[in-house]
Amino acid sequence: MSEYKTINEKKADWEESTLKKVLDRFPEQQEEFVTGSGHPVERLYLPSGISEEEYIEKIGFPGDYPYTRGVQPTMYRGRFWTMRQYAGFGTAEESNQRYKYLLEQGQTGLSIAFDLPTQIGYDSDDSMSEGEVGKVGVAIDSLKDMEILFEGIPLDKVSTSMTINAPAAVLLAMYIAVAEKQGVTRDKLRGTIQNDILKEYIARGTYIFPPAPSMRLINNIFEFCSKEVPKWNTISISGYHIREAGSTAVQEIAFTIADGIEYVRNAIGVGLDVDSFAGRLSFFFNAHNDLLEEVAKYRAARRIWARVMKEKFNAKKEKSMMMRFHTQTGGSTLTAQQPDNNIVRVTIQTLAAVLGGTQSLHTNSRDEALALPSQESVMIALRTQQIAANESGVTSTIDPLAGSYYIEALTDRIASEAWDYIEKIETMGGMVKAIEKGYAQKEIQDSAYRYQRDVEDGSRIVVGVNKFTVEEEPPKGLLKVDPSLRTVQVEKLAMVKGERDNIAVTASLKALKKGAESEDENLMPLILDAVKKYATLGEISGILREVFGEFQESIVL
Repeated sequence: MSEYKTINEKKADWEESTLKKVLDRFPEQQEEFVTGSGHPVERLYLPSGISEEEYIEKIGFPGDYPYTRGVQPTMYRGRFWTMRQYAGFGTAEESNQRYKYLLEQGQTGLSIAFDLPTQIGYDSDDSMSEGEVGKVGVAIDSLKDMEILFEGIPLDKVSTSMTINAPAAVLLAMYIAVAEKQGVTRDKLRGTIQNDILKEYIARGTYIFPPAPSMRLINNIFEFCSKEVPKWNTISISGYHIREAGSTAVQEIAFTIADGIEYVRNAIGVGLDVDSFAGRLSFFFNAHNDLLEEVAKYRAARRIWARVMKEKFNAKKEKSMMMRFHTQTGGSTLTAQQPDNNIVRVTIQTLAAVLGGTQSLHTNSRDEALALPSQESVMIALRTQQIAANESGVTSTIDPLAGSYYIEALTDRIASEAWDYIEKIETMGGMVKAIEKGYAQKEIQDSAYRYQRDVEDGSRIVVGVNKFTVEEEPPKGLLKVDPSLRTVQVEKLAMVKGERDNIAVTASLKALKKGAESEDENLMPLILDAVKKYATLGEISGILREVFGEFQESIVL
């Protein structure tokens, strides 16, 4: 009878016999293998010896705490994720046509891209808007533009995500007003406003007001929607832009969850019950090329958030502990060189998001490193999701990579390192304090520098950029925004201002200013009243600027 050997003893035998013979003849391609975020990857992963008790505590079952395996008991066997292509450019009329096209092609939700002036609270006729109107999204100056944007799209039949932050309250008010004009009551509206100002200070930069009044506006939205728009996701706490700025996968979820902790703590601090709003919090993550690291990242994030809500904030409702998230494939991973290669990258990233259990997904288009995507490119991106959903087979079972020795080890490692970041930020006094000290910004900058250095010295291969390059013709067929668009938009805005009741507008703005000067009045009803009178985004933001001031970024070196 042969002597029993443990798995580690068998591994040692394997390394000395089978493995050594091959390595002597064919050395491995690199001395060290690492994930996309730079974590060492072992040659071989073995069973961890996890007990049944540890399994229940750390992994569990789909739809049960800690939600590592997903927030729904049937996941995609019940229904697919929402296919929500991010789109918007030029005028409201042009964007409306793109949305209708996408819905006709099988998209199941809308995702609105706003131009830069809209994102930072300026009307198209403001001198600050020159050169930017309609360039990176649709220009929205007043309720009139919003009415055109959703003309012929019944708002009780679609869910709508809006990537808007500093002026989120204004755009939400416009959406509610458009719905009411359609005869759709507030309780039927489904969708999300990004409304995540902390990541603007960290990574993106489209802020207006300082942190304190910004957090007040967010709390106002939480409170208003919990009573008036109960199906609306009141914030999409975003790691996407943190990752786009150069963070690692660990930093992405750590800083995002730290932002989430800050929002919850702040809302509780003004008297809101955690279970009255936490179920409508949602998250927004990136999908990069390291497929298995990304899958582990999503699993770790769900586990951490569930524990935060249960142990730190004493949430009682299951929905308060569930991390529901939208995913967008990684814009920063796309290359201007050999742009068709981006179709392959996006496919890998799509699989990462789906295997990781996303609730909603946007797939980037092949030409986005060069311009706003063409209609053909958008269709290919949408078809990528539809093929993954209907042809790949990965949706037939829940969390199909669970139990992989590598996936479980990587999930544990990412969770552990993310906790280290979260606990360090908590010792600083929370994310606002960490932002003021420049901590998160510096960590991201350092990671971005390491990545770029690795690309430039060739230790990190980007196909078509630093290896496998070819001579290429200049790109053709790119979408271009008409430079005369600002003139058209300014003329439309002048017409709105000429036709509206300007006495009523002045009164509504005066009431808003008085409300903003108070410390505790909820500003959402006042903003909604101003919007319905066709006060413009710039006028409303201007009043709040007068009262709240503007945030001035400090330099972080």
